[in-house]
Amino acid sequence: MDYFSQSIKQAIRTVPDWPKPGVAFRDITTVLQDKTAFRKLIDAFVHRYHGHKIDAVAAVDARGFIIGSALAYELNASLVLVRKKGKLPFDTLVEDYELEYGTASVELHQDAFKPGDNVILVDDLIATGGTMLAAARLIRRIGANIVEVAAMIDLPDLGGSARLQEEGLKVYTVCSFEGE
Repeated sequence: MDYFSQSIKQAIRTVPDWPKPGVAFRDITTVLQDKTAFRKLIDAFVHRYHGHKIDAVAAVDARGFIIGSALAYELNASLVLVRKKGKLPFDTLVEDYELEYGTASVELHQDAFKPGDNVILVDDLIATGGTMLAAARLIRRIGANIVEVAAMIDLPDLGGSARLQEEGLKVYTVCSFEGE
């Protein structure tokens, strides 16, 4: 792990037993509150995608909006919001996905992209991958090209990154908490 990734990982607060016993919650608010860590985080993404033809950054509701908006600005790309169902006011496409106990849905405006647009799909972390997979399916339904799925944190023990890669998606994360 490089210095950039290590310093960002160290800035992430781990809250034991939240929201339930046995869960080690990775709290990104400490990265956002630390101006140096937040700048390093955004710079890590900007440096990765600078020089690529990126038309849009698709940010997943809600913490993905924080990273996605700064990244879209720095890349001179549009920002597209992937929202929870019922939050977008215009014609939408909806994708359902499985949760541990039930289902959830994300949606995207039908006119969010043009076919062939190069898109980075971003969220704060990848856990089981369900939300990111649903968002990727929406983007692909419109005909846009997903350059990469990106997140600050990977939780590889939960299998999300592997699921995304099995769907043919490239995955980039700044840091991971494996077996921790």
